[in-house]
Amino acid sequence: MSHRISKKVQEIKPSGIRRFFDLILGRKDIISLGVGEPDFQVPWKIREEMIYALEKGYTSYTSNVGLYELRNEISKYYRKFGVDAASENIIITTGVSEAIDLALRAVIDDGDKVLIPDPSYVSYKPLTILAGGVPVSIPTLPDFKLNYEKISQYAKNTSPKILVINYPANPTGISYRRKELEEIADAAIEYDLIIISDEIYAELTYSFDHVSIASLNGMEDRCIVMNGFSKAFAMTGLRIGYVIAPEDIVSAMLKIHQYSMLCAPIISQIGALEALRNAKDDLEKMKAKYMRRRNFFVKKLKEFLEVRKPDGAFYVFPNIKNTGLGSEEFAEKLLMEKNVAVVPGNAFGECGEGFIRCSYATTMEKLKEAIDRIEKFVRNIDA
Repeated sequence: MSHRISKKVQEIKPSGIRRFFDLILGRKDIISLGVGEPDFQVPWKIREEMIYALEKGYTSYTSNVGLYELRNEISKYYRKFGVDAASENIIITTGVSEAIDLALRAVIDDGDKVLIPDPSYVSYKPLTILAGGVPVSIPTLPDFKLNYEKISQYAKNTSPKILVINYPANPTGISYRRKELEEIADAAIEYDLIIISDEIYAELTYSFDHVSIASLNGMEDRCIVMNGFSKAFAMTGLRIGYVIAPEDIVSAMLKIHQYSMLCAPIISQIGALEALRNAKDDLEKMKAKYMRRRNFFVKKLKEFLEVRKPDGAFYVFPNIKNTGLGSEEFAEKLLMEKNVAVVPGNAFGECGEGFIRCSYATTMEKLKEAIDRIEKFVRNIDA
């Protein structure tokens, strides 16, 4: 019956993250460091505002682009990252996932090449293929970062149209300082690339302040910036994000959005507006807890595995090559023998082989127990 299914869809592998998530679904005996979801509740003031809106009967469609008040607030908010965008250059989407899909479909013609760092978030390659593009992986080992040389090496021979970046990054937690972004911007200008910049973890940067690449000279007209409320405000299930882009790209994305999604849920938009206006203290409290967990978890991991301290997000990406196990074998055995769920690094690309992704978006109590179990597992392999 395979002739009934699109060849593009047949080419795409199921998400490696979801496969491990499905293995532990409903099991109370598992400590999950797998799924990248905050363990905090949506701040009460946001929930209260949404409840009040529902009681007042706000259940209608909004404009396709989203509530003007929310877009205006995002416009003001993004100035902290150096971007001065008008509300007309913003579309409210159902999460950043939809924003990525819209951006790729809006700018890709069949056969266009898209440069994607390896390892990177699992959806970039499949969505590129579904849009008719050809993903081109840029290996980023050993530091997991893009730079001018790496981009040039792959741009020279492939004539790409788009470069995807994500920082702070999933799964590695790396981020970029302004000087490093300037290198990427130089390459983008030289090779006439459109940059899709996924900045969903912008608020969860610990080592230095986040700077949007769209704020750099010459980049405003070639950047599609994405962000949302899932990670910083723990609003994952409310599915609310946004895109900031040049006028022609916004117009193209809006065409697709009008036919495929219509608009993001009004209650979620109202919650997002409240988040930007009145929930910054809640954000800072969550961020402080993430930083404390990061510091603890990395310190303990370094006692028995090689690991880089992440700049942001809520992931660590330890190297498990010295154990002699591949990423999937390590993750499966850890799950079966110690009841700890992590994601194999090769779910994020070939360069992720030999690594695992651990999310520290869970309680300190669970992190302490998980790290003890992981250490016993690793030392037992060595024995």
